[in-house]
Amino acid sequence: MREALAYGTVHEVFATEAGAARNTEILQRADELRLPISLVTDKAASGLSETITPQGILAVCDLLDTPVADALSGDPALVAVLVGVADPGNAGTVTRVADAAGANAVLFAGDTVDPHNGKCVRASTGSVFHLPLARSRDTADVFARCRAAGLRLVAADGHAEVDLDDSIDTGALRAPTAWVFGSEAHGLPEEILSAVDDVVKVPLYGAAESLNLGTAAAVCLYASARAQRH
Repeated sequence: MREALAYGTVHEVFATEAGAARNTEILQRADELRLPISLVTDKAASGLSETITPQGILAVCDLLDTPVADALSGDPALVAVLVGVADPGNAGTVTRVADAAGANAVLFAGDTVDPHNGKCVRASTGSVFHLPLARSRDTADVFARCRAAGLRLVAADGHAEVDLDDSIDTGALRAPTAWVFGSEAHGLPEEILSAVDDVVKVPLYGAAESLNLGTAAAVCLYASARAQRH
């Protein structure tokens, strides 16, 4: 909620009695912004919220997504592209990671969850308000626009022949990069892997079978962020 008030466009705020008591600073800021504030019952708050355990305070905000072309304006250096990611928690976590790594945008391509999904917004811990979000069902068009913006498309895939250490050592990650991430359960389909410029895996040095999507995205995005800063 703090990030929505600071970075988003908020139209109205709803709070339960308990939620109002826990969030006096937030309600004070909303009042300073002359926003309508309504007290509601716990049942009403549950109905308004998409999450199972609502926090007792909600806001009505403008939609956050922008056209893909607008999200890629200004010579981006690092972008996260989610393709076919259905889990809102994973999508929100990757958005949070991309924000922390200094990415310029997050693109939701193909049959990927809506970035406005309540669980996605909550998992992002406010990062949905910090950087441009764009979505398009046309993955090929998203890829074409990334290339037109000067980005190299690199897919993260656990079965790739090239690992992240190789990409770091060769200096490949210094180039402007759009990291492409797929579903945690199914990964990226072959047609996507064949459409990108490179496919890279995160090396596993221990006995773990794999990494979850959020962790893999963090490793990849931070590897690019570090390479681009040195």
